[in-house]
Amino acid sequence: MKFKMAKQTSNYGDNLNQSINIISEGTLIKGDISANGDIRIDGELNGNINAKGRLVIGPKGRVEGEIDCNNIEVSGYLKGKIIVSELLTMKSSARIFGDVIAGKLSVEPGSLFTGTCTMGDSKEKNEKPIPKEQK
Repeated sequence: MKFKMAKQTSNYGDNLNQSINIISEGTLIKGDISANGDIRIDGELNGNINAKGRLVIGPKGRVEGEIDCNNIEVSGYLKGKIIVSELLTMKSSARIFGDVIAGKLSVEPGSLFTGTCTMGDSKEKNEKPIPKEQK
């Protein structure tokens, strides 16, 4: 199993406190991942992900499991339930199978999505529908 950790640096050379976790191509992980920073997956993951940062699934990345994160960019294969508090970006090579709950959705032509999608603020789901006027 191979893990790479990289520290982000700003243009001025200052280290940021947030790290990037990379699961490189050829790596298979069976289990759950929880991270405060960003995650990039170019290998395979069979398990759940809980990330407080940004999740990137590269073109050769494959994930099967439940995902809960702030932002996600998918270029590879993803199967499972996806909960994204902010933005889900589907690149043209993305293949997503499952249920999506996202604040915002960006879809490039050529991407494939099979499942259900719920968008918007969670408050909107709890609002009562406006009754129809009686005639």
